[in-house]
Amino acid sequence: MNKKICAWAANTYPDYINYHNEEWGVPVHEDKIHFEFLTLEGAQAGLSWRTILNKRGGYRQAFADFDVLLISKFTSSYLESLTKNPNIVRNRLKIASVYENAKAFVQIQKEFGSFDTYVWRFVDHRPIQGAWHTKKKGPPSQTNISLRLSEDLKKRGFKFVGSTIMYAYMQAIGMVNDHSPECYRYRQIKVFKVP
Repeated sequence: MNKKICAWAANTYPDYINYHNEEWGVPVHEDKIHFEFLTLEGAQAGLSWRTILNKRGGYRQAFADFDVLLISKFTSSYLESLTKNPNIVRNRLKIASVYENAKAFVQIQKEFGSFDTYVWRFVDHRPIQGAWHTKKKGPPSQTNISLRLSEDLKKRGFKFVGSTIMYAYMQAIGMVNDHSPECYRYRQIKVFKVP
């Protein structure tokens, strides 16, 4: 039996479908995964998500499996070497942003106890159920919440965290459930328990 899934993932590539079925929109509460998605969403700017998914393993290897403490201690020579690594997006600014973001991420952990505590405050610790469905059009590219989150992260020294990137991040980590109501994952994710 074929289950109906969101149009953006249907009839695409197996890795895309697996990402949709297993990860997209599932509430994340582990700081390491938060940093992974912040990094990958920032890397995607101007590129396709499929490109980023194909390079995900390369990112894990190049960036110490997203260990922010290790990344925050990377040397400039190591960061420079990453501009020649074909397994990641070799944009110098995007590479530097991972290092800068790791340092800012550590500061948030110190201030709030965890990045998870910090970021979920923006939605009162409860996933938003995508309200766009009733308007017969796709989800927005940004919202007032993603704009506030973006502005706050920028003030804290984060790079590649514009409001559109932050909305994509919010969708990915389950702060908003933007699965279409016809998608079998919509109801499954809607009943996720908040820890």
